[in-house]
Amino acid sequence: MNHSEIDRFLDALAAALGAPLDNIDIQALLDVARDAAHGVERPAAPLATFLVGYAAGLRRAAGDDIGAECASASALAERWSAS
Repeated sequence: MNHSEIDRFLDALAAALGAPLDNIDIQALLDVARDAAHGVERPAAPLATFLVGYAAGLRRAAGDDIGAECASASALAERWSAS
């Protein structure tokens, strides 16, 4: 799937869920997924990104205000692979 296909899918999913993509840091979420997949194991990737979004939602974060959650998730995944 290329980026334009991903963008189209995310736009459609956001519309279906009623969750606008405005200012969402997609690259940060992809980085968390990468770190979890490589540092822990592949199934951790979607679960980690879900938890990042869930935690951000609980604190009512704005779209691009997920940096703290992403940093925490990536740091844990990186420490995990070192242990």
